Amino acid sequence: MKVILFNGSSHHNGCTYQALQIVANTLNTQGIETEILNLGSQAVHDCIGCGACRHGNPSCVFTDDCVNTWLEKVETADGFIFGSPVYYAHPTGALLSAMDRMFYAGGQFLRHKPAAAIFTARRAGTTASMDVLNKHFTINQMPVVASTYWNQVYRSTDGTPTADTEGQQTLQHLATNMAWLLKCIAHGKTHGITPPDNSKTAHTSFLSK
Repeated sequence: MKVILFNGSSHHNGCTYQALQIVANTLNTQGIETEILNLGSQAVHDCIGCGACRHGNPSCVFTDDCVNTWLEKVETADGFIFGSPVYYAHPTGALLSAMDRMFYAGGQFLRHKPAAAIFTARRAGTTASMDVLNKHFTINQMPVVASTYWNQVYRSTDGTPTADTEGQQTLQHLATNMAWLLKCIAHGKTHGITPPDNSKTAHTSFLSK
């Protein structure tokens, strides 16, 4: 089993990366393979709603950033952690753009797989940011993994999460819950329990002529 962790910060080794590493290390002790993908400072296209990804292979028309590469990886992964620093009480714009396109173009690769979002901040804006990313999961029928507190850790003056003991423990508990859920799902598959087919849904328009 494998969990992919996405670092939505422009800093490869900053506080968000270190927070994700705490989660990854704990998952590894539970026998779960991990890989951290760094967004970095690359430019990321926003979704333009062209609909091209709905025809043919599930990929985005923009090929000069990380999204299609990430989609290839998520297809074979079992769970996901998305991490972001807090900017004006929201996740980074680049991560949001990447996630919008990933979920729109390749939502079937993520559907019914457990996910969680974690956030690093100096002080506030974490729960508002969490609400934004969790909506990607819940609209895509993905179990949202919880912890013993909201999945956040505070940044120390040296730019690390090491002084926030409770925050670190929250991330560790998140990882053990993720490992437990992944093992439950894998055990269920061996006994013939498969994800439900909810593909037939009505799309209601509230606009009338």
